[in-house]
Parts: sequence; structure tokens; C-alpha cells
Amino acid sequence: MFGRNKRILALDIGSSDIKALEVNDAGGKIELSNFACTKIGNQNETIFAIREILRRSNFKTKKCVTSVSGRSVIVRYVNMAQMPEQELRQAIRFEADKYIPFEVDEVVMDTQILEPEIADGSGEMKVLLVAVRKNLIEEHLHLLQEAGLQSAIIDVDAFALGNAFEMRARESGGLSPEKVVALIDIGSNKTNINILKGGTSYFTREVYLAGNDFSEAVSRKFNLDGQEAERLKCNPDDQAADVEEAILPTLDDLGNEIQLSFDYFENQFDRVVEEVYISGGSAQLPGLQRAFEGAFEKSVVFWNPLESLAVKPGLDEKAIGALAGQLAVSVGLASRVRRW
Repeated sequence: MFGRNKRILALDIGSSDIKALEVNDAGGKIELSNFACTKIGNQNETIFAIREILRRSNFKTKKCVTSVSGRSVIVRYVNMAQMPEQELRQAIRFEADKYIPFEVDEVVMDTQILEPEIADGSGEMKVLLVAVRKNLIEEHLHLLQEAGLQSAIIDVDAFALGNAFEMRARESGGLSPEKVVALIDIGSNKTNINILKGGTSYFTREVYLAGNDFSEAVSRKFNLDGQEAERLKCNPDDQAADVEEAILPTLDDLGNEIQLSFDYFENQFDRVVEEVYISGGSAQLPGLQRAFEGAFEKSVVFWNPLESLAVKPGLDEKAIGALAGQLAVSVGLASRVRRW
């Protein structure tokens, strides 16, 4: 589709900022050839922000990969009778109403066989079902078209997060097929959880506790407006101990929600989460690592999604490095350049 040197624009449209990575794949390591980011005050500013990014960044392609999330995106892991994948795609439409809270004709669905045979003698297989409301897809496509972009793939945030981690793992020899890791990406208004066994997602969840809640806690503690609280949260300097004290109750609440997700996964699959990897704009909050390690009783690792990309000479590596922790979803979207 792209010729020998495939190129795409990975566009992560968040609730408070937009990140764009232009990458190309000429057969070797995926190369980051351009990038841009901007903050947005509210969703009404999204189209103007995307247009501004495109105007100032001189991207060489209009083909983009994006993702969706939220309550209109349903992910379920279900057991079904063993059958070929082609038959599954037909059968799932008749079974979907058991698992999704929408009418079948209101959604776009996809499915994938995770385990062709469950080792319990039931004659069943484990299946991933994803359903997204059509109106969300239509709104998303309209937004991209208004910006002058061509949509190549629409992914789901949690799966993009998993793709970024898997690409990073391949650089260091790959993931053990039986190893279980949890990816936690803390954004502005939600936290994404994706639990992988090997390179396959076995559990995803969105928790609506995240960066904005930490900012509100700082605002209350220091009697600051929203912008001042955000600045202090991100750069506490000699007030780090006081900021940590302010956000600790919210950190504990988030840790408890994540632990509930671990408990559910471990009860369902009789497997233990071995390692926890943290990313996102709020990942480096004062006290977060200590609070999470205490809550999970596991090591908590901050990882750099950019490790799996080559950076084109001439790009401002210091500027993009400062954003690295926030780019897990965009890097996962960028990995799609190899999947046409």
C-alpha cells in the first residue's frame, strides 16, 4: 500500500492533549521521522488542535492510525464452543447480546481466538470480543476527515498499549509465552489496565481515576486554581513531600482499583501477575511507585516506549524524551506500520 518505504501518522487523541508520531518502516527498525504534541482545553478544541499540529509539523503522510476508548468500547473475554475462526465471526453475532449492553446492530464487532482449546475438557475455546458503538466510530472518522486525514486503522487504546510493550519486548528477545505482566497507563481522565500473558491480552479495563483527580487533590490542599495545581503536581520541587501527602488518598484509591483487577484476572485464569509496568503522563508522581509497590506487593517498573523506535537524526531527542512516558499508546499505534 505504501511502497517500499511505508509511512504512517500515529495519532493519539486524548482528553487533554494530542500526540502525533510520524514513522516509517523500510524493512529495519521502525524510525520516528517527525513528532508533535499539543494540549487541548476541552473536546470542542480537538479539531482545531489537530489542524494546528498538521499545519506546523509538515508531516509527509495523511494516512493515520488512531484509537478509541471509553464507555462505548466494550471488551469481553468469553468461552465459546470450539469452531473455525470464520464460523466464529458468524456465531458471535448471535451470542453478542449476552456480553454487550448495546443492540448488535448499533456496534462494530471484531473477535479473535485466544486459546483454541481450554484445558478443562469442556470442548470450549477462549475468545476475545470487541464491540464499539457505530456512532463513536462515525464521529471519530468525521473528525479525521475534517482534519484532512485518511483513516487506515482504528484501534483500541488498551490494545495499542499492549502492542507498544510487545514491540519493546521483541527488541530484548521477546516475551516468555507463559509470563504474565500488567501494563498500567495513567492518563488525564482514565487509567488503562492491560494484563498480558506472553504477547496476548487476557484482561483490559479502564478506571476513571487518573491525572485530573490528582490535580484536584493538589488544588484542594494548596488552594490553587486548576492550572497552578497542574504545574505544582508536575513540578513539585521542594514541595514534593506535601504534594505526595495531598495525592496519597487518591493514589490509594487507584491502587485498590488496580488490585481488584489483578484479583479478578488471577481468579479467572489461575495465574499470578508477575510484574507491573507503569506509563502515562502521571506515572512519575511523587510517592506513586512506593504506594503501588506497597499495594501490589510486586516490583513496579517505569518503562520507556520509545526504546523500540529509531529516531531520525536531526529530531529534538531531548524534547521527545521528556514526553516518552506519555507515548505508549502512540507508539503502539505506530507499530501498525508493519501490519499492512
